[in-house]
Amino acid sequence: MNVSLTKDLSIYQLVLGVQSPPKPLSLSPATLLSLVRAQIDLLIEQQIVATLWVKLPPEKIWQSELARYQSLMGASSLIYIYQFAESEIGEAGNDKEEHSTLSPSSSAHVRVQLPANSLLRRENFLMVLSPQFCSLVLAHRPLKKRENPILGKANTKKNQPLLIITTVDGKIIQQVLDGIQQATAPESLPMLLTDFICPSAPEPALMNQLLAKQLQRLDEINRQIMAERTAKLQQQNQNLHSKEELKDEYLNNVCQELRTPLTHMKTALSLLNSPNLKPPQRQRYLQMLNTQCDRQNSLITGLLDLVQLERNLEETTLESVRLSDIVPGVVSTYQPVAQEKGIMLAYTVPTELPAVRCVNGGLRQIVINLLHNSIKFTPNGGRVWVLARVHGNSVQLEFRDTGIGIAESEIPKIFDRFYRVRVGATEDYGGAGLGLTIVQQLLLRCGGSISVKSKLYEGSSFIVQLASVGQIPRAIATEHE
Repeated sequence: MNVSLTKDLSIYQLVLGVQSPPKPLSLSPATLLSLVRAQIDLLIEQQIVATLWVKLPPEKIWQSELARYQSLMGASSLIYIYQFAESEIGEAGNDKEEHSTLSPSSSAHVRVQLPANSLLRRENFLMVLSPQFCSLVLAHRPLKKRENPILGKANTKKNQPLLIITTVDGKIIQQVLDGIQQATAPESLPMLLTDFICPSAPEPALMNQLLAKQLQRLDEINRQIMAERTAKLQQQNQNLHSKEELKDEYLNNVCQELRTPLTHMKTALSLLNSPNLKPPQRQRYLQMLNTQCDRQNSLITGLLDLVQLERNLEETTLESVRLSDIVPGVVSTYQPVAQEKGIMLAYTVPTELPAVRCVNGGLRQIVINLLHNSIKFTPNGGRVWVLARVHGNSVQLEFRDTGIGIAESEIPKIFDRFYRVRVGATEDYGGAGLGLTIVQQLLLRCGGSISVKSKLYEGSSFIVQLASVGQIPRAIATEHE
């Protein structure tokens, strides 16, 4: 059975139109839920068979209250559900929350179809009608203001309060029934509207019980809200504590890394003051000073670069760039270094490769850091290649070398700050241990990734994956040496 309305209807305006209307209170949706639950609790506890006139939000938490009542009271109860036609909702483009998901699938449900532009779109209500007890819980959502003059921002549905009216006054409820009767098509007019006379006031005992249940339900919801807020605050505190621990650990590592070269320099200066120092020893200590100064400078530069990168990374724009515009220039810059070590340095970057998306200036930094590592960890007479190719919907850039390799147990650590690969007990290739960290941060920002394949004493392969821009053409690779 369906009921259709012949004209627009506003329960809120009907209530405000009575003589000496009740004053609406600005309350939260949680308070409205507690009032609805208290009404259902009272009906179930007192076994009151009532007819319900309902328009509530479609979320499960609201609809479950109606299902709870009907499951316990059976088919003797009747529920009139105000709903918007799905086609009208689609045409009007309104939010789905305005449409009740409780389908009138049983004989105890009657659908009251509303036009898409109905005033009830901004209203929710639960009206209980029975010979023993009548009540109305009504909520009106006022039009949103463009801007809140106090907060300086517009209200959202989540934080916007509702104008709520709750009453058991039979005269007010009867006027609402009369208004519904006038707005309902005569051929679909329910018998209840023509026959039912609302009692002027409920029994005092029922009112006392209703008030007690409202207080219980409101307290229950408030405790739930407080528990959620407490849990959220605890999580925030935990996150802050974790960040502080990471910060302390980071500062401790920075101090330790900066202290190490200073210790070596102080040792070298102390040895240089020895009266019996021979020229070869003097030269060795001077070289030690020079090496540790370079390492200190590398650490400070790397730290400044990393701090600047992490501070500005989220605000850095992504750019479209071609590998063929970046890789050849960086390779030519490192060619003299490779020749000095007797390393064969080559690259294969087809000009037909599509552009990739990366942080502004980041691709050059990625290529410099990875190529520098490949040459540094490759012994004299070795080989280093830079290869670019299409891989699915992305572009791969591979840095392959015949260097010292990385032990399998060390591979998960190489992207950590200050971590430096060591081969043997004492062999240290220096550096700040920040290059791969910077590479990883840059790739994370642009949605790229990096993977490593390596075998100790045989070489390593670092494979960078970058998102391509536009369609990938079929290209023929050419090698340049």
